[in-house]
Amino acid sequence: MKKIAVPVEGENVSAHFGHAPAFAIFAVEANKIVDQEEMVNPGHEPGLLPRLLKEAGSDVIIASGMGQKAISIFNQNEIEVVCGASGKAVSAVEAYLNDDLKTNANSCSHPEDDDHEHHHGDHDCQHANTH
Repeated sequence: MKKIAVPVEGENVSAHFGHAPAFAIFAVEANKIVDQEEMVNPGHEPGLLPRLLKEAGSDVIIASGMGQKAISIFNQNEIEVVCGASGKAVSAVEAYLNDDLKTNANSCSHPEDDDHEHHHGDHDCQHANTH
């Protein structure tokens, strides 16, 4: 079973993953969503979210944007990072599962995230779907 985490505000992908009120965690089997749970964001502390999401079994995080430091920490925790998502969280996960998630490379970093780092063009965001 694969688990995909999405920072959410209500049913929508949050614009800033570290400040999202919660994370929807979708359980996936045979490329279909079979369950969904929610984890309340315990607060924005560097390295905390990647560790907690890994402990929750997450293999992938789909986000609107993310700083390079956070991407690196997620990758160290063996969590694939997919940036540039928007709209309904469930729709973003379904699009990812269908290899149809439209992402924006420049969305991989936001100045509000991760010590105000901001990089364009040269980024480490993982867009290859390996499911």
